[in-house]
Amino acid sequence: QVQLVESGGGLVQAGGSLRLSCAASRRMFSIIRMGWYRQAPGEQRELVAASSVGGSTNYADSVKGRFTISRDSLKNMLYLQMNSLKPEETAVYLCNYRYREAPNSREYENWGQGTQVTVSS
Repeated sequence: QVQLVESGGGLVQAGGSLRLSCAASRRMFSIIRMGWYRQAPGEQRELVAASSVGGSTNYADSVKGRFTISRDSLKNMLYLQMNSLKPEETAVYLCNYRYREAPNSREYENWGQGTQVTVSS
C-alpha cells in the first residue's frame, strides 16, 4: 500500500492562504484520480478538489476560483493552494489517491491521516 502524508495545515486568519502538501511514499503504476477532501467535526467528508487521469480537474463550487490543485509527478507530491480562506473551511484536510499497481490490477484507494486547517475570524 502507498502511504500518504499531508502537511502544511495550521492556523490562519480569514482571508489568508495556506498550501497543503501530500507526499506519496512511492510511485504507482498508474494514478486514476488524486483528490483533497475535508471533514469538519460532526460533518460528512466532502470533496474539495480532484485531478483525474488525463489532467481534468474538478472543484467544489464553494472553492472555485480560490483553491488550486496541482501535482509534481517526479516528486510524488500533490498540492492544494488555498486562498481567501473562510472560517467555515476549518476542517481536517485529507488527500486521497486511487490507483493501479499493474496494467490489469484492481483499483486501490488510499487516504492520508489528514492535516488540520483552522481559519480564525
